[in-house]
Amino acid sequence: MEQRRCSHQLELNAKLAFIAVSLLFGRAVWGQTRYTILEEQKDGAAVGNIAKDLGIDPRTLKERGFRIVSTTGESMFSLNQNDGVLYVNGKIDREEVCEGSTPCLINLKIALESPLEIHYVTVEILDVNDHSPQFPENEKRLEIGESALPGARYPLQAARDPDSGSNSVQTYKLSHNDHFRLEIKDREEDGKIPILILHKPLDREETKNIKLVLTVFDGGRPPKSGSIEIFVDVQDINDNVPVFTKEAYTVVLNENAPVGTTIVQVNATDLDEGQNGEVVYALGNNVNNNLRRFFKVNSITGEIILTDRLDFEMKDKYEIDIQASDKGIVPHATDKSVIIKVVDVNDNAPEIEVTSFSSSIPEDSRPGTTVASISVTDLDSGLNGKISCSISDDIPFKLMPSSHENIYSLVTSGLLDRESTFQYDITLVAKDAGQPSLSTIKTITTLISDVNDNIPEFSFSPYAFYVMENNVPGKFLFSVSATDKDSNENAIVSYQIWRESSEENKYTSFININSENGEIYALKSFDFETVKTFQFHVIATDSGSPSLSSNVTVNVFILDQNDNVPVILYPVSSNGSAEGVEEIPRNVNAGHLVTKVRAYDADIGYNGWLLFSLLEVSDHSLFSLDRYTGQIRTLRSFTETDEAQHKLLILVKDNGNVSLSATVTVIVKVVEPKEAFAASDFKNTVKDEEENNVTFYLIITLGSVSVLFVISIIVLIVMQCSKSTDYSSKYLQEPNYDGTLCHSIQYRSGDKRYMLVGPRMSIGSTLVPGSNGNTLVIPDRRRRDSGEVKL
Repeated sequence: MEQRRCSHQLELNAKLAFIAVSLLFGRAVWGQTRYTILEEQKDGAAVGNIAKDLGIDPRTLKERGFRIVSTTGESMFSLNQNDGVLYVNGKIDREEVCEGSTPCLINLKIALESPLEIHYVTVEILDVNDHSPQFPENEKRLEIGESALPGARYPLQAARDPDSGSNSVQTYKLSHNDHFRLEIKDREEDGKIPILILHKPLDREETKNIKLVLTVFDGGRPPKSGSIEIFVDVQDINDNVPVFTKEAYTVVLNENAPVGTTIVQVNATDLDEGQNGEVVYALGNNVNNNLRRFFKVNSITGEIILTDRLDFEMKDKYEIDIQASDKGIVPHATDKSVIIKVVDVNDNAPEIEVTSFSSSIPEDSRPGTTVASISVTDLDSGLNGKISCSISDDIPFKLMPSSHENIYSLVTSGLLDRESTFQYDITLVAKDAGQPSLSTIKTITTLISDVNDNIPEFSFSPYAFYVMENNVPGKFLFSVSATDKDSNENAIVSYQIWRESSEENKYTSFININSENGEIYALKSFDFETVKTFQFHVIATDSGSPSLSSNVTVNVFILDQNDNVPVILYPVSSNGSAEGVEEIPRNVNAGHLVTKVRAYDADIGYNGWLLFSLLEVSDHSLFSLDRYTGQIRTLRSFTETDEAQHKLLILVKDNGNVSLSATVTVIVKVVEPKEAFAASDFKNTVKDEEENNVTFYLIITLGSVSVLFVISIIVLIVMQCSKSTDYSSKYLQEPNYDGTLCHSIQYRSGDKRYMLVGPRMSIGSTLVPGSNGNTLVIPDRRRRDSGEVKL
């Protein structure tokens, strides 16, 4: 308003200044014209023809500069110089231009020159009902206590309508309700104020919330309206007493109900709210201390809880008072009786008592041996006190009832074996005939004590060991091991060698055994050429009383070492030295057999395989020596220049790792054919005698070896018959009359065949652990069962 007053003053001053100038410098003409238009006109709408209304010739408008020179709303209008019509320049909003002033006037100053003319034009903008009345808020919340008296007044904020006059706020209307009416107060500048007036008392328990709708109307045609929602929250006061939801509470409770059992939950409600409606529970004031020992009540939930065990035989019915009260400043309370009936139940489980209990029984106990005496009792009576007792069926024990009721004997029902089961956990189950039945379980543990009923068992049967000849006396050879399934002293095993005075056990004097660990030692050195295999028996005895024993056959195979020097069999001189003289005619051809060196080695395999070589020869072009047969042959025919006598020094060695050797000297005399013939007859006679001697020696050697072979075969046959194990051997091959006796021995043990061929092994052979590097394993698909010699 102040701004408008300033604007009006400035406009007045401008008019006075213009009049003064006009009086000084020329002729002035002025007048005032008034137009009326509605707001919200479209852009370009005509307001009025100013030129026509002022009587100005439209043809002179441009020449005289027909224009708007000053106005508060110059931008809202435009003047056409062609026809003198005033037009609306843009959309005009009365509420925006005049801000609620009535009437809404826009003053324009129109000027023309030659001569100067000033005209005042006033444009009145009329209001259009283009706005709806509105409240400042969309909703309003009121809190009114239910104790408020009728006639209480609650002013509300007035609605506002930017329109003016009859288009502004005219009236209010309140939605239908039972508690409030509406009163309107007119405050001119502030408008019409709505006031809520309570005309009926409020009751929160009946109506907690009230929703009202206040509608405002303007005076337009048609009228426009706006509304606000009014929420009335009725505030509570403590005017209600707690009320239990049930008229009576009767509960049936088993006498064995555990402490802490919730018996029943009482519930009371209070129609008030907040603290006034919160209900707490407690035992009534008249409940005595004896009842308080058995029962308590949860102050929040109303649950009645058992605090001590009940006994039907002592009391079968209880009646207690429960008090419910609210939390108001002045609380209201009410009481309710709860009847608890106690029901008799099977609440005593049977009891098991074990007397005369043997915690350990020997495993050789006969069936029917008493282990324990058992008695069962039940404090209940009738069917609840009738008891049956049982144990599981998968153990060698059973219950035998006695002549007295509820007394049993626990006895063995089968044979016991500690090695299979050394302990039994016997579960006794006593069950009464109540509904539901109660049972008691008790476990007793019985140990089975050991009896010496198991013989020691060897890890293998029979044992086979391979020992290198020339072993150190007193040195550990091998060991046997036996275990006993019994325990303690019954499982302590001692070892001894069965030294029966028989031809079969004559070699037991060569060995000794550690009685504690079964380690076997040699008392003397073995000679493969003397004995190649032998067997003995080891007896394992436990320390039980009486003791039990078992035996096992141990087969020992002696492995050959290269400890024999080759022996020259031919040629041999009359004094026993390895030297011979051979005469051959001078006219022999190349390839003539001069003689053959024969040798023998008592070792076997590579150790007995002999090779021949020339160490010295007077003429290398005349003689050759076969490396394997020992045959000496001529390489060419003799000539006149060749000497008549030749000396050949021949080395004979075996194939051991550390080879042994011998030498023989052969003197070859070259004679004329006639002399050679005569000498040949004589030498043939001598040679036949020497060959007969050699043959005799060979027969003796082969006979000895054959005897050993036959003895070994007999021993092995006996072992075969007694143990069903094949130990066959072949000790000596046929003599190789090419110059060497080559030995080999084969053993068979189980599914493997062993060939003793000395330190040098053939390609593809396999060493057996414990063979000391002298045993070849040759796979054999045949298997034979091994047995044990019965002593």
